[in-house]
Amino acid sequence: MSRTRTALALGTAAAGAIALASITASAAPAPLAGSTTVTPAGHDFKAVLSGKATLKAGSVTVTCTVSVSTGTVPAAPGNSNPAGPVSSPISPPTYSSCTSSMPGVTPTVTTSGAWAVSMQDGSPITATMTVPTGGLVLKTTGLASCTVTAAPTAPASVAGAWANGSPSSLTFTNASVPVKVTGGFGCPTSATASVFNAVYKVSDVTDPAQDITVGP
Repeated sequence: MSRTRTALALGTAAAGAIALASITASAAPAPLAGSTTVTPAGHDFKAVLSGKATLKAGSVTVTCTVSVSTGTVPAAPGNSNPAGPVSSPISPPTYSSCTSSMPGVTPTVTTSGAWAVSMQDGSPITATMTVPTGGLVLKTTGLASCTVTAAPTAPASVAGAWANGSPSSLTFTNASVPVKVTGGFGCPTSATASVFNAVYKVSDVTDPAQDITVGP
C-alpha cells in the first residue's frame, strides 16, 4: 500500500474512532438526582442571618449584619420529590445595618420580586437560592454613587449548603452572583459578578419545638 493510501486509511480509522467515542459519550445518561423530603410539611419558617453577610463586587465589599427572610414548607405531598429538589417560595430577604469598605460611602440594599429556595438531599445537602431578575439592588451614597443590580438580565441561582440542626442552617460560601454596576468614580463598573457569603439559621415558626429538616 502506498504511503498516501496508508495515511488516508489511518486518518479514516482515527476519525471513525473519534466519532464513535463522541456518540458513546453523548449517549451516557446524566446521573439522576435522589429523593428529597422537607419537613414538617406546611410549616412556616424564618431564616435569620447569623453573624454577617458580605457582597463583594470588584474591590468593594458591602457588609450587612441584619437580614431576614420567611417562607413555608410546601404542604404534603408537595414537600417530597422522589427524583429531585423541593422548592419553597420565600420573601425577599431584607438587609440592613450595612457598611462599605469604601470610606465615606453609605450602602442601602433593597430587594423585591419572587425569591425561592430549593433543597436537594445528599452528602452534603445542597441548597439553591433563586434571585429574580433585578431582585436585589445595592446603592451607595457619599463619596461614590454606585448602583449594583443582582441578576440584571435573568433570574440567578445562588449555590449554598444546608445542614440539619436545632436550628438548621443555610450557608453560602463564596457564591457567585451576576451583577451590573453603574456609577461614576470609585464604582467597580467592570465587575460582572459578585461574591456572596452568609450563614442563615432557619427555625420553625409554626411550632418552635420542631426543626426544619431535609432528608431522603
